[in-house]
Amino acid sequence: MQDFLQTLLQQRQRAALYRTRQIHCGPQTPILWIEDNPYLAFCSNDYLGLANHPRLITALQQAADHYAVGSGASHLITGHTQAHHALEAELATYTGRERALLFSTGYMANLGVITALFDRHDAVFLDKLNHASLIDAALLSRAQIHRYPHQDLSVLERLLAQSTARHKLIATDGVFSMDGDIAHLPQLVQLAKTYQAWLMVDDAHGLGVLGKTGRGTVEEYNLGVDEVPILMGTLGKAFGVLGAFVAGSELLIETLIQTARSYIYTTALPPALAETIRTSLTIAQEESWRRQRLQQLITYFRTVANQFQLPLMPSVTPIQPILLGETEQALAVSQALYKRGIIVTAIRPPTVPQGTARLRVTLSAAHEEQQIDKLITTLAEVL
Repeated sequence: MQDFLQTLLQQRQRAALYRTRQIHCGPQTPILWIEDNPYLAFCSNDYLGLANHPRLITALQQAADHYAVGSGASHLITGHTQAHHALEAELATYTGRERALLFSTGYMANLGVITALFDRHDAVFLDKLNHASLIDAALLSRAQIHRYPHQDLSVLERLLAQSTARHKLIATDGVFSMDGDIAHLPQLVQLAKTYQAWLMVDDAHGLGVLGKTGRGTVEEYNLGVDEVPILMGTLGKAFGVLGAFVAGSELLIETLIQTARSYIYTTALPPALAETIRTSLTIAQEESWRRQRLQQLITYFRTVANQFQLPLMPSVTPIQPILLGETEQALAVSQALYKRGIIVTAIRPPTVPQGTARLRVTLSAAHEEQQIDKLITTLAEVL
C-alpha cells in the first residue's frame, strides 16, 4: 500500500497538481499571519467580512456558556436543540419558504437531497462546471446522469426531451464557484416547466451577496419556490460561520428528515454555532452596506485590472478568476505572489478543465482599495 500511495503522490507532483496547506495563526481577515509574517489574502469566501465580526464572537461565547460545546447526537436522537430549531425557522423566513433543514456542510446537504429523492429510475441533469458535491450526489443516487456543456441550454433541452426517466432533476450552481458567472435561472425554470423536471439550485456563492436584499440568485431573478422548489445555501461563506441548509416546501423538508442519510446519520452542528449563525443572519440583513461595499470593490477591481490588461474572466460576483491556461504557469504565478506577501490560490485540474488553470481572486467587504491596488500592480509585475 505504501508503494502505491507514494506512486500516486509522485504522479501529482510531476503534473504540478500537488496541493499543500497554508497554516495561519489568527482570525479570518484580509491579512493572515503565517510564520510571524503578514500576508494579504484574496482567496477567502468570507464575502461580507463577517467571520471576524465581534457580535458573532460574543454570540458564540454566550451560546457556549449555555449549550456547552458538542451537540452529542444526530438531530433525530438528542442533538436537535432550540437553537437549531429557531435557526431553521429563521432560514425559512429569510428565503421565503415554508421550511428549512440544517446540514453540517453544503456537501452533505447536496448528497442528502439527491440521494433521498432520486434513484436508478430517474435522471439528473448537471452543468459540467457544477460543484463536485452535486456530481457525487448524482453518482451515489444511481440515477441516469446527463452533463451538458457549461451554460449550454440547447444541449440541456435536447437531453431533457430525449429522457424517459420517471423523475427528472436539473441541478445547478447559482454562482459557479470557479468561473464566478451566474446560472441562467429563468431559462432553466422554463425548461423545467416544459419537460416536467424539478429544479435544484446550489446557491452557496450567491446567498447573502446577490439580489436586492442579499437573498441570492433566486432573488436576483425574482424567482420563488414554485420556480425553484429546492434551494441549498451554505452558512460558512457570506455568513461567516459553518454549515448549510435546504429550503423548500413543508413536504420537501419532512421527506428529507425521514430519508436523507447525510442528515439522519450525522451529528448535529454544535448548538453554539447555530446561535452564532442566527446573529450572522441578523447582521447581514441590518448591515446592507456590506453588500454595497462588496459591489463597489468588485467594480473597482475590474476597472483597475482592465487598465493593466489582466486576463479577467467575465464575472459580476466576488469570484474574479484570472485565466492563465497552463497548470505550471498558474502555479508559478501563485508562488511568485506568495513570495511578495500575497496569497491567491492557483486553481488547477481536475477542479477546472485542462488548459483553463487560473488564479481565483475572491473579494470581501473587508478588503480596502489600496489592498486591491497592491494585488493588481504585483500581478502585472509577475505576469
